[in-house]
Amino acid sequence: MAKAAVPAKAAPVSVTSPALADIERPAAPVRFKASQDEMLEFYKQMLLIRRFEEKAGQLYGLGLIGGFCHLYIGQEAVAVGLQSALSIGKDSVITGYRDHGHMLLCNIPPKLVMAELTGRAAGISKGKGGSMHMFSVEHGFYGGHGIVGAQVSLGTGLAFGHKYKGDGGVCLAYFGDGASNQGQVFESFNMAELWKLPVIYVIENNNYAMGTSVARSSAEAKLSRRGESFRIPGIEVDGMDVLAVRGAAEEALEWTRAGKGPIILEMKTYRYRGHSMSDPAKYRSRDEVQAVRDKSDPIEGLKKELEAGGATEEQMKAIDKEIRGIVAEAADFAEQSPEPELGELYTDILVGNY
Repeated sequence: MAKAAVPAKAAPVSVTSPALADIERPAAPVRFKASQDEMLEFYKQMLLIRRFEEKAGQLYGLGLIGGFCHLYIGQEAVAVGLQSALSIGKDSVITGYRDHGHMLLCNIPPKLVMAELTGRAAGISKGKGGSMHMFSVEHGFYGGHGIVGAQVSLGTGLAFGHKYKGDGGVCLAYFGDGASNQGQVFESFNMAELWKLPVIYVIENNNYAMGTSVARSSAEAKLSRRGESFRIPGIEVDGMDVLAVRGAAEEALEWTRAGKGPIILEMKTYRYRGHSMSDPAKYRSRDEVQAVRDKSDPIEGLKKELEAGGATEEQMKAIDKEIRGIVAEAADFAEQSPEPELGELYTDILVGNY
């Protein structure tokens, strides 16, 4: 009986795609060269978010903020560096439920944001959105969203709207490292690149999502690479340095406004508090958190640069006093404002009257 022919050995299959090498990429961003006055403004904005969030934590502890409350303490440089580069009234912003700081940077008065957190009628969403679901079309802020990753698809739609209307606007769509594993994120990437939509996808990588480290939850831990298979370039940014963030924002905005489509900015940042106020954060040590505070705190880092540029200790103390006064006024306003009338349950459900 004749022996069966031995098939020829197949050629080895390449595990790298040469197509990725020809993805057009932006220039490497440079750290923003800010004037002393610009740095002072960034410092004030970051300090406002820090003090506002600290007060929100206190009010939550007193039972004046109900439901969930996710604080932005530690991540202030990301939102300040990015949103300081936007064109107010033209661009749009959308994010997840860690949203208080983003709203403040959309020029929404702190007292209206705090009133919303405490569920008061004077809040920016009439007290019906609370901490997680605030919204203001008037200010170009399209929500904090409670469904993980949902804002990415909605932000892609906002970018489609900008392109369709030809208004020159760009959508800044924030999401976290946890949301980066959601399927709807990749569907959005695909459409955004096909249609060359003006959207900047910002991954706020604070390392732990809801409590699981990126190293344990993501096969590809370099999240700036997540758009490669859709030919979307990505940039990794030091999200604890507001000037590095602003420099990346300048490069990303130039890219999208030139009609080149979406881009991903992975912000390497860190939250000092738990995922929410109810999270004891036992998945990391106190020493780890303190080490980040000591080495990389965005506010203290910029303060040192300001002092090197001539800012005095008295000037910095005066700024802190001013910011504390604004936050205290916002908290007093919220506590003294009435809750919504029962009839508000039936408003703002549909756009039209039916």
